[in-house]
Amino acid sequence: MDDVFIGAVLASTLRVATPLILCALAGLLAERSGVIDIGLEGKMLCAACAAASAGVATGSLTLALVAALGVAVALSWLHGVACVSHRGDQVVSGVAINIIAAGLTVVLATAWFRQGGQSPPVGDAVRLTGWSPIASDTLAALPIVGTVFGAALLGHNVMVYLALALVPTVWWLLYRTRFGLRLRAVGENPAMVDSAGVSVTRLRYAALGLNGLLCGLAGAYLVLGQNAAFVPHMTAGRGFMALAAMIFGKWHPVGAFWACLLFGFLDAVSIRLQGAKLPGLGEVPVQLIQALPYLMTVILLAGFIGKATAPRALGRAYLKER
Repeated sequence: MDDVFIGAVLASTLRVATPLILCALAGLLAERSGVIDIGLEGKMLCAACAAASAGVATGSLTLALVAALGVAVALSWLHGVACVSHRGDQVVSGVAINIIAAGLTVVLATAWFRQGGQSPPVGDAVRLTGWSPIASDTLAALPIVGTVFGAALLGHNVMVYLALALVPTVWWLLYRTRFGLRLRAVGENPAMVDSAGVSVTRLRYAALGLNGLLCGLAGAYLVLGQNAAFVPHMTAGRGFMALAAMIFGKWHPVGAFWACLLFGFLDAVSIRLQGAKLPGLGEVPVQLIQALPYLMTVILLAGFIGKATAPRALGRAYLKER
């Protein structure tokens, strides 16, 4: 295993983990406010479709991002209308968003582009390019350290660095601001927050708004940073993996971040191991390699969902006492 291989795997880990980090932070903000968010997958998928559609139609990176963010925030607030305002079942609402997104994105993409649910590739002007490829190449020329970390840490697009920067930002927001204190209190004891004269509904909608923005960024990244076009079901379970990472991280930004890196690493390794031969075992089945991240998701959920302590008011609709 040479330095180039290690650097390539680490770089791939960051790229693959970026949408997971954004989605896990989105779910964390919603669930810290007491709202279960099973719909991460659907919001990310709709945002990806919106980014691709706007990017193809306008050729503008800004409009593609705005479309992705707008669609994801609208779906988050729709979830809020069902669960916060009308006290509906939060799990059912999230599953409904996933089902609607899976079907609606294919129908709309088929009607608009007539390519079997796919979109044409977005133009180069809409794509997110490497932030500093020159610095990456310069550092990569150095022996060992440069080969590993030059490829791994530099040369990514701005969305990768934004996802990394959002981890301490969300931590600061939750644990060092008045808004974060109130948000965590709403997820633990909404009646106490209400008795202090703070609107529980407004706080939960604010959390869902931030949730939608992060899901929109994650969906836009899939089209503008990883692939060049929208493909049906292109999220491929990433929303559920982010949900598992959030639970494994015990609803903490840093813990969720490390879990996302673990999932990203497994995905990166699975890509590199396709077609590889192990001593005494022969060629590893491609299906087994591709299933590694999802197997880890199931293992983590089965092993830790009962041990991790969720916010006490998570999933409970709040009815204001008169």
